[in-house]
Amino acid sequence: MTIFSLSYRLAGVGRRLLIASAFLAVIGPAHAEITASDPGAETHDTAIEIRNKAIVRDAFEKWRAGTYVFAALLAPDVVWTIHGSGPVAGTYRSQDDFIERASRPLTSRLATPVVPEVRSIYAVGDTVLIRFNGSATTTSGARYRNQFLWMFRMKDGLVIEAEAFLDLVAYQQVVEQNEPREQ
Repeated sequence: MTIFSLSYRLAGVGRRLLIASAFLAVIGPAHAEITASDPGAETHDTAIEIRNKAIVRDAFEKWRAGTYVFAALLAPDVVWTIHGSGPVAGTYRSQDDFIERASRPLTSRLATPVVPEVRSIYAVGDTVLIRFNGSATTTSGARYRNQFLWMFRMKDGLVIEAEAFLDLVAYQQVVEQNEPREQ
């Protein structure tokens, strides 16, 4: 791969992240989750936004505590798109497809589960955005850390469409530099 090709691809990823950041900057003040650090903040979330944020927040709290939550959170026919370039980037058209071709190549090379640290949750209509950091230990003992922005479109309490933004280079390094665990 030439430097030009890599620069071109990185510029495309940068544009997408800039768009996502701009979106968060616009909706943040109006739809930010109320936190203890700002007790006077007011939001005008609709009932569906409040419900969807609560579902996602609860799922991430359970995930952080060690519970596998994706079977209950994702619709069986979820459409999950990972933006960027690299072997894992693309669109997956079911929960099983996403788990087998995108999640398992990474998680099988981790000695510990990814532990999410939620930075913020936003909701606009039926869409929930969650920005979080994740960390784990690989099968070779190295640290894996990544930053994520996931955008969920929800229906009846389930994620029916998801878009993921993350550092795909960090993902790919774990896949290429670690042996999978015995299943």
